[in-house]
Amino acid sequence: MKVVILCGGKGTRFREQTELRPKPMIEVAGKPILWHIMSYYASHGFCDFVLCLGYKGDVIKRYFLDFAALQSDFTVDLRAGGKLTLHNPQPTPWCVTCVDTGEEAMTGARLRRVAPYLTDDEFMLTYGDGLCDVDLRALLEFHRRSGTIGTVTGVRPQSRFGELAVDGAHVRAFSEKPSVTEGWINGGFFVFRRAMLEYVRDDDACTLEREPLERLAGDGQLSVFRHEGFWQCMDTYRDLMRLEEAWDGGNAPWRARR
Repeated sequence: MKVVILCGGKGTRFREQTELRPKPMIEVAGKPILWHIMSYYASHGFCDFVLCLGYKGDVIKRYFLDFAALQSDFTVDLRAGGKLTLHNPQPTPWCVTCVDTGEEAMTGARLRRVAPYLTDDEFMLTYGDGLCDVDLRALLEFHRRSGTIGTVTGVRPQSRFGELAVDGAHVRAFSEKPSVTEGWINGGFFVFRRAMLEYVRDDDACTLEREPLERLAGDGQLSVFRHEGFWQCMDTYRDLMRLEEAWDGGNAPWRARR
């Protein structure tokens, strides 16, 4: 099963870090967050990736073109036209397809433009800037039982603010930045049947999270897989520091299955 990863955004909130590289290449604990995402999928047995490239996509292309050499010792024989010999290469069971989907394209257009590489009846999709400990096998099984075209993982993110439980003029309880307890948000980590491709257009303005998913929901074809565990997007520098601290403190749930 293919795993589509949306990697083309400009990451404007990270402008100081994305001047020279796309957001999925920002490093968490010395590795691009994209590597962490792919490693997590691979730990569940999903190793065939389609990357939707856009802004500075050449950085991601070079990363994977050089991936094997960077993981190994090697010899370059310049007398033989630069023949490369890898010594004790570290096997990585990934197949990675890099697709230029346009620098200005929105998420729906990017999905539509990788359609030729999605030949199976089902595929997964996520964003190139979020980590979690979702049970991906359970997500897939839930999706298949639902019978719908699409399934989205619903999460309860951590609140940006402390929460007060009040009784008149008295605070009964205080919780610093608790998880949101009302409602669910789109946490990414989708599963779709190929019929989803009929809902997206090859138009730069097509945004997956607007008309396509709204129509899918309106047609009764979108299910939600509720995830109460760890989930963290990387929208701000503070989010990046939170992921770094989790890794350094040995509390990085997305690492556990590797």
